[in-house]
Amino acid sequence: MAIDVLLPYYGDVDLMKLAAQSVMSQQFEDWRLIVVDDGFPSPEPQRWFESISDPRVTYQKNETNLGANGNYRKALELADAPIVVVMGADDIMLPNYLSVVSKAFEAFPQASVVQPGVQVIDEKGRACSPLVDIVKKVYAPTTKEPVLLQGEKMATSLVRADWAYFPSLAWRTDVIRRIGFTEGLHVVQDLALLLDIAAENGSMVVDPTLAFLYRRHSASDSSVKALDGRRFDEERAFFEGQARRFRELGWQRTARA
Repeated sequence: MAIDVLLPYYGDVDLMKLAAQSVMSQQFEDWRLIVVDDGFPSPEPQRWFESISDPRVTYQKNETNLGANGNYRKALELADAPIVVVMGADDIMLPNYLSVVSKAFEAFPQASVVQPGVQVIDEKGRACSPLVDIVKKVYAPTTKEPVLLQGEKMATSLVRADWAYFPSLAWRTDVIRRIGFTEGLHVVQDLALLLDIAAENGSMVVDPTLAFLYRRHSASDSSVKALDGRRFDEERAFFEGQARRFRELGWQRTARA
């Protein structure tokens, strides 16, 4: 099953190169890497990608900056494969990543999304466990084998503490494209997508196999928004809306969580 890896990009050039190289080093070979540069003011990304001869790698640069949400939506329009990954431009796929998610979809063909095992790293690539990730680990499903979460159970688990790592998720392209990225959401965009899937009784696979390195650093969009309060304003409004939604569905446990 072919997989498209989307890389919406704006930021550190060297970290972006590491991210792209990790895709090109996958054991699973039926992939495409689609880089959408959101107008980063440097010619180096374009020069570097033009030096890559692998036909599975494509690069394009936006004439005007669309912002993170807009660039994600543009990148998603370019996906053709049945499975798609919207990767962070500073994260790293371990060599087994695409194999792990491909096998998970084969084992659970009804699933809309797969969450593989993730290790958090810092700016220098060192393994770390900030408080937020300790909390995620506490609330994430504890399993030694791939497990399927669906509907109300999936939603309740996720709203207690969003333990998913968006750049590491692999999605069924038709599902994520149909639901789409909600305009105006930034920090909680990933959770919004997952809860939309759960609300229509969709499902996700949690596979504990370590396959992805998620980079957390102080300059991240979510961290910057946390410092000035914008993150919490967005989250408060989002969760209030979700509580109303789940009460209307009769999912009282989810609404309370």
